[in-house]
Amino acid sequence: MVDHRSGVLSRPLFRALAVWVLIVLAETVHGVLRQVFVVPLTGDLPARQVGVLVGSAILFAIAWACARWVGARSTAALLGIGLLWVVLIVGFEIALGMALGYTRARMLSDYDLTEGGFMGFGLLFMLFAPLLAARARGITEKGV
Repeated sequence: MVDHRSGVLSRPLFRALAVWVLIVLAETVHGVLRQVFVVPLTGDLPARQVGVLVGSAILFAIAWACARWVGARSTAALLGIGLLWVVLIVGFEIALGMALGYTRARMLSDYDLTEGGFMGFGLLFMLFAPLLAARARGITEKGV
């Protein structure tokens, strides 16, 4: 995904990063709206649980809308993009949680099924979202 002759990111990788920024912006707006409107009605944990489902729908919509533009076609490239998004979002979530003063236990609770955390499912979906979106758009390479 990097042109080794020039050291420049390939077009699909650069575009995948741009789409990730769009996803983060959309998910940030989603998170703010959830905190303002949903948490007071349902409480924090149920709002976060529903938020994973709504966030996954937002993620898929963006991945679907941008699949042709990103330009990746192979299963390996699409899964690589998904893995990149997962790594970046985990880093973003840790940094944001620290900036908001969340404890490590609070941040990890989002991933702990025994505490009602569904974020692990969200990350798993994020891993496969580029591939699923490309397949839904009919743009993956045959046999790859």
